Amino acid sequence: MENFFAKIKTFFKEVWTEAKKVDWPTRSETFRYTLIVIGISAAVAAFLGILDFGFVKILGKFIF
Repeated sequence: MENFFAKIKTFFKEVWTEAKKVDWPTRSETFRYTLIVIGISAAVAAFLGILDFGFVKILGKFIF
């Protein structure tokens, strides 16, 4: 059991060492990238919503 906890301790030490090597984005980059993701997500959602609305109208004419 002692070996198990030693392995866990070693694992987290290695994780911390690797996390220090990461080139973290600045606050402004994070904000900008977040806005880009939200914008693209909204555009895709709107596009798919328009397609769905159109297909429902088209299929409604054939079914009813």
